[in-house]
Amino acid sequence: MIRSLWLATLALVSALALSGCGYNDFQRLDEQTKAAWSEVLNQYQRRADLIPNIVATVKGEANFEQETLTKVVEARAKATSIQVTPETLNDPQAFEKFQKAQGELSGALSRLLVVTENYPNLKANQGFQDLRVQLEGTENRITVARNRYIKAVAEYNVLARSFPTNLTGKVFGYPPKPSFTVQNEAEISAPPAVNFDKPGAK
Repeated sequence: MIRSLWLATLALVSALALSGCGYNDFQRLDEQTKAAWSEVLNQYQRRADLIPNIVATVKGEANFEQETLTKVVEARAKATSIQVTPETLNDPQAFEKFQKAQGELSGALSRLLVVTENYPNLKANQGFQDLRVQLEGTENRITVARNRYIKAVAEYNVLARSFPTNLTGKVFGYPPKPSFTVQNEAEISAPPAVNFDKPGAK
């Protein structure tokens, strides 16, 4: 009887200690960041799934700038070849590699859309315009999902870096998580200047 009471008391004290040191908060915020990250990946995948149809449609345009198409295809292949695992969230180098690949794909797509403005047939192609609208909608969803992830990581990282909860994080393996560097990606994804003097001009 006394032993059972002692064990119950010990369990209660342990639970209170874990709660007070932020352990439960780590659990909650870690799950929150994982959910936000999952949505980011879903939207990036949605974009990747649209690209083959966009490329196939643009290929039908005579004299279209092939280098632009090639860069989109290559950037998509690179972005989708990166293996993303739950550990990616705790690996700054892997996270940066993933972000860079997605930024390069954004840049290639931006150039493609800029170049298509110089082709009246594509601008009049309803199928292409529908795909473009879907792509733009997906880019907006990516932005929303990324912002939610950035917010979730910021809240988590405050807990992971603050005293005394940072000690709990070290003991139970909850290090600060890397986040998107929007400014750097904006530089990566900025489309290069395009000369519209004639179709297909570089």
